[in-house]
Amino acid sequence: MSGALDLARSTGGSIDKDQVKSAVDQYLKYHDLHGGEQESRKLNYTDLVNKYYDLVTGFYEYGWGDSFHFAGRYPGETSREAIKRHEHFIALQLGLKKGMKVLDVGCGIGGPLIEIARFSSAMITGLNYNDYQISRGKELVFSAGLSEQCSFLKGDFMNMPIADNTFDAAFAIDATCHAPDAQGVYSEIYRVLKPGQYFALNEWCLTDRFDPNNAKHLAIKAEIELGDGLPPLASVICAKDLAQDFPCPWYQTIDPNNFSWTSFQCTRPGRIITRAIVNALEFLRIAPAGSAGIYSFLTSASDGLLKGGREGIFTASFFVLGRKPLKETGLANDGNL
Repeated sequence: MSGALDLARSTGGSIDKDQVKSAVDQYLKYHDLHGGEQESRKLNYTDLVNKYYDLVTGFYEYGWGDSFHFAGRYPGETSREAIKRHEHFIALQLGLKKGMKVLDVGCGIGGPLIEIARFSSAMITGLNYNDYQISRGKELVFSAGLSEQCSFLKGDFMNMPIADNTFDAAFAIDATCHAPDAQGVYSEIYRVLKPGQYFALNEWCLTDRFDPNNAKHLAIKAEIELGDGLPPLASVICAKDLAQDFPCPWYQTIDPNNFSWTSFQCTRPGRIITRAIVNALEFLRIAPAGSAGIYSFLTSASDGLLKGGREGIFTASFFVLGRKPLKETGLANDGNL
């Protein structure tokens, strides 16, 4: 019951509770399934993403914990164990160690930031544009006893309030998919990295099996974009999809037919119970009007991700490790990307 009350209190983030339903309606209008256009989502990406995370962060914490990302999983491994292992993998790929200054681009509420700081002893700054997530992240960092090691900075990752050549490493976990222009956000990460240093990217994207002329594929793409606060999803042609390295599908955690106590909220009974709780809390005016609408589009997102994974047209595990050249040569890489 305490989890449900926490969800009710957090729903809407920093939006006034009597404005949540209006924010839901405005958010939905950005998307194709509700008459929106891709160009409008690109032009208004800061409002789109801000509204999205104000509306959904409470639900994410309720169902997902403090790390909002997928991870490849082995049989017998819990979702949380897989997520921690993936965060350790990123730290190892970057070669993080004590004393290094590291940037987490699009840090959410700081779950990965905290885990990677513990694992590596590096100093980590989380960049985020959402006030509610930053305030929540500061609470979690304080509770973890890492306030001297971890910090947050409010800023747009398309125009970072950070000087050139500041960080010894950077990473982004399922965050830069929110960017209206991939080159723009990667250029900014390149700019703030010191020469010779590494950037690890875990990205959501369409695979080369996506067919833009296939109506089913387009519908799945639209569901994912609606439910996850995204401008048009990008495609990749050739890179490393980490999902292929694991026997358990990356989307198994959100499959409602896959029963698991550790991911109960994502199972079919869990969905039914959660929907009933949200409806009851909204009816009793404990949760703000519009809460059930938020849960509906998040359920739609889960369904879209599941279908996209099964069809092989979408991956949540596209991984890139890049290195900024020791000598500035523009955005061209030095063979390490």
